[in-house]
Amino acid sequence: MIVLGVDPGIANTGYGVVRSEGAKLDAIQFGVIETAAAAPLEQRLSEVFSDVGDLIEHFAVDAVAVEDLYFGANVVSAMAVGQARGVVLLAAGRRNVPVRSYTPQQVKGAVCGSGRADKAQVGRMVARLLGLAAAPKPDHAADALAVAVCDTSRAPLAQAVAYATAGEA
Repeated sequence: MIVLGVDPGIANTGYGVVRSEGAKLDAIQFGVIETAAAAPLEQRLSEVFSDVGDLIEHFAVDAVAVEDLYFGANVVSAMAVGQARGVVLLAAGRRNVPVRSYTPQQVKGAVCGSGRADKAQVGRMVARLLGLAAAPKPDHAADALAVAVCDTSRAPLAQAVAYATAGEA
């Protein structure tokens, strides 16, 4: 299974493509989609949409895993991240690729064993789980890989629950 993990943002959208074969995980590619601060919002969102769509097609991903919004004190920033998250969902939906969402605590728990892990710990664990020589840089890419790793460990359970629930209907 190939999963595209996404850490959405307007200025920087982290992405990580992970292949899962049984218990073996491999990082295929990771990085950041950067948009120009001077560009109009609609142009920046269009760029995120287009680049995520290209990643979905190029790697023939089976699923997109995206981090849920964290609403901190900055509502304006949260709104922008929500818009970026929306175009990621749209890119997947236009290509009939399922999307699964995870809270930051779920991602940290799946990768580090604790929902309170810090960014450095997440980066180190992602490197260890994916057999990388060092923590992925920048942090947005490491976070996106963590979301993909989280999905590979949780998706089979979600599919089993969905199958069992469908049988009850």
